[in-house]
Amino acid sequence: MKIGLFIPCFMNELYPDASMDTLKVLENLGLDVEYPMEQTCCGQPMANTGCAHEASVLAQRFLNVFKKYDYVVAPSGSCVAMVRENYAQFLEGQEGFEHLKTHTFELVEFLHDIIKPESIKVKFPYKVGIHNSCHGHRELRMASMSERNEPKFSKIKNILEKVEGIEFVELSRPDECCGFGGTFCVTEESMSVAMGLDRVNDHLGAGAQVITGIDMSCLMHMQGIIDRQKLPVKTMHIAQILAGEN
Repeated sequence: MKIGLFIPCFMNELYPDASMDTLKVLENLGLDVEYPMEQTCCGQPMANTGCAHEASVLAQRFLNVFKKYDYVVAPSGSCVAMVRENYAQFLEGQEGFEHLKTHTFELVEFLHDIIKPESIKVKFPYKVGIHNSCHGHRELRMASMSERNEPKFSKIKNILEKVEGIEFVELSRPDECCGFGGTFCVTEESMSVAMGLDRVNDHLGAGAQVITGIDMSCLMHMQGIIDRQKLPVKTMHIAQILAGEN
């Protein structure tokens, strides 16, 4: 099994440690991982703002770079959702696209659905709140949704339960948006900040010491609010926990 590691462009620039921890998690499980240097943005920001031509160019590049791999894995639910749910308008019918669409996974999803590790040999003795980011939650189906009458489940929690010492807190609104939303936080700044503060306060009220999730964009947004308000909690990408960071 050959895995192509896709690192979102903003994580590559702003969060190299979380990016490297993603690689570490995969390699610690004995997986054969390659990081193709010619990769770039998946095109999600362009698609979200109506720049279809620019998004199509990046989608084509993504296909050209990653179609040779057995699996593509990324530490981002939103970028993976872009590939699986939105690339068809640009790439439908092209050689390799169907394989790419069905074999591109978010990190935790890949561990949970494909690798299924029996244990993850790290310790994290903290109270943790899980942030269910919108793309991962509702497009990748990483956890049960409150608006559906369905049994509760969480792929994120199932994987984190393999970490020694971790304690989960229960949120009053487990699948509420943090307000980031890409360009939404720019065009609707006040609403975005209010939503983010509500999300952080829910974690604080539940007693969380750490807020984690699969999307660094959401965590970045909430960390900005935490820093400005000087709140007693911090955010960590789930790859950092799974890699043994504290």
